[in-house]
Amino acid sequence: MKMRSQELRKAAPELDPLRLGTGWKLEDLSKPQIMIESTFGDSHPGSGHLLELVEEAREGVAEAGGFGARYFTTDICDGEAQGHDGINYSLASRDMIANMIEIHANATPFDGGVFIASCDKGMPAHLMGVGRVNIPSIVVTGGVMDAGPDLLTLEQIGKYNAMCERGEITEEKLTYYKHHACPSCGACSFMGTASTMQIMAEALGLMLPGSALMPATSRDLRTMAREAGRQAVWLAEHDLTPDKIVTMKSFENAIMVHAAISGSTNSLLHLPAIAREFGIEIDGDTFDRLHRGAHYLLNIRPAGEWPAQYFYYAGGVPTIMEEIKDMLHLDVMTVTGKTLGENLEDLKKNGFYDKCDEYLAAAGLKREDVIRPFDKPFGTDGSIAILYGNLCPDGAVVKHTVVPKEMFRATLNARPFDCEEDAIHAVLTHDIKPGDAVFIRYEGPKGSGMPEMFYTTEAIASDAELGASIALLTDGRFSGASKGPAIGHISPEAADGGPIALVEEGDIIEVNIPERILQIVGIAGERKTPEEIDAALKERKSKWSPKPSKYKKGVLKIFSERAVSPMKGGYME
Repeated sequence: MKMRSQELRKAAPELDPLRLGTGWKLEDLSKPQIMIESTFGDSHPGSGHLLELVEEAREGVAEAGGFGARYFTTDICDGEAQGHDGINYSLASRDMIANMIEIHANATPFDGGVFIASCDKGMPAHLMGVGRVNIPSIVVTGGVMDAGPDLLTLEQIGKYNAMCERGEITEEKLTYYKHHACPSCGACSFMGTASTMQIMAEALGLMLPGSALMPATSRDLRTMAREAGRQAVWLAEHDLTPDKIVTMKSFENAIMVHAAISGSTNSLLHLPAIAREFGIEIDGDTFDRLHRGAHYLLNIRPAGEWPAQYFYYAGGVPTIMEEIKDMLHLDVMTVTGKTLGENLEDLKKNGFYDKCDEYLAAAGLKREDVIRPFDKPFGTDGSIAILYGNLCPDGAVVKHTVVPKEMFRATLNARPFDCEEDAIHAVLTHDIKPGDAVFIRYEGPKGSGMPEMFYTTEAIASDAELGASIALLTDGRFSGASKGPAIGHISPEAADGGPIALVEEGDIIEVNIPERILQIVGIAGERKTPEEIDAALKERKSKWSPKPSKYKKGVLKIFSERAVSPMKGGYME
């Protein structure tokens, strides 16, 4: 077949001399040209090591007869952005990285791409970019960092920080934890957003089978990156573009895997945004429908016991898929040029599981210690529930696998705050009491860029009294590491005049996760009829006026003006 790069060389006579000036050799110009896009940079552990994988992929491209060109748009780290206004840039960065991928791929001709990222926004941004540019593409993920001493992992730091502020541990102990929680490169070692989205990339069929969430320090990951480079050339030669691989069935497979792993709630921002780039519509109801009755199997933190590197030891995505095989569309195409069902059969024959079993044995574990068999699940209703009611007409999300059972049905007293700083102060100073519903509003995409409410969730979850007696409700989002009674993505958001903006002190809030209800049922401590509640909200809305935008220039001004609601994916229109 004719390569796009060769056709455009004829149209742009400056192209050859400019590439020769970049260091290409004359013979490289006529080879299949593969863009190797990554988030490499000294930005955080999830991207600091990616240049090694870029070079491995480049070698693989060369071995297959192609030429690999390196492009970089590094990402930010949600962890490093915590505790200050830097976290407001997090979600916006996803869309900006996707925009740069579009620019890189379309401004110069390439026949295929290798896309390499690890973390919360870089990974979904690359998947959005793959869908948008639609050149033959394969994804490589940067894997997961090792756990620290006594299996210490980063998501525990928020808990220890709150404990230190309450005087429960010493400053010296907290410092020790901080200095040992990230012993290597890679994504954070728990089933947060980074790990979840790595798994989603494989579940969508865009990665080599079994390659998601490998230990970042392992030789296996480098071998996979080289093989991905070779496969990128094959994909280009066969014109197997992403739109021929990723379908609605692919997204349904990914969501079923999401249910089995108790994936991050941020997937409800990312998967709809990725699907949109493929011309596919999924929403919160898609998640809720597929999670109902789904078996939750994974014993990985924060909901489970082990750090995330053990996921690969137990066989990773293929093991999960084998356990839920009857729920999957096995006929979907993948980047191997084979169907999902064919890939799973190949893995049984090529020694993949034998190697994983060796890793597990070295850790003193059996496979079912990490990934339960289908008939021995931790739960049988997935991990995500979408709630509706007069408080969230367009929906809200809760990760019920990390919610104390006492909070599955609760009637609570509203305590609204217009920013996270005020809410966390109230929690840490014990102004919040059992039975309260802590609202943090004006933190949605239009309000402030939709930052995580990580510190507040950790302060609540680590408090023995409050952790099972209050709820946190927000139009913002949560870290994938968050635990406890947290309900997010409340839509419409406060900045759009959603009902969450109208909540007043003393309103009575009903939370009913089994029946998927979140609503205001009383005012000033007294129960009211639905009609009385509607009338009160209508009156409050007549007196409500939008807050002035926080941002007068720059990226966040653009993002806040153009972002859709949290339940639609928070992307820029």
